[in-house]
Amino acid sequence: MTISTLKVGAKMNEGFRTEVECSHNFVIDQPKPAGTDEGPNPMEIFLASLPACICAIGRIIANQKRLPVRGINVKLEGDIDKNFLLGKTEEGRAGFIEIRTFVEIDADMSMEEKQAYLHEIEKRCPIADNMQFTSKLKSIVVA
Repeated sequence: MTISTLKVGAKMNEGFRTEVECSHNFVIDQPKPAGTDEGPNPMEIFLASLPACICAIGRIIANQKRLPVRGINVKLEGDIDKNFLLGKTEEGRAGFIEIRTFVEIDADMSMEEKQAYLHEIEKRCPIADNMQFTSKLKSIVVA
């Protein structure tokens, strides 16, 4: 096993605007009137990571196996109880209750081959893995 550590950072200033530090810095925000609408909100970023990872892992596998994949188009839906995250109820949970992906694979492959390809993508996708299984989460106050 070879373990790599990825590092990102985030800094909240006034309001909901959060500056994210990573290989390509960006801003996460909330829509108006709560935020300044300078970027997607954290839930959108979280959800967007899955279709992006499906596309990236799909390309890796297609290249490795020389599969005739021209492209992958992923749409995603996620159901969440906003009342819980806003503190209006203590019943339920903060996370997404269900996340559904709709994957279109542009390739000269049968439906069975596409399904097997998608299964391998999901198996090798770190974002899908973290959504399906529990990863250890450690939060440490440093100041």
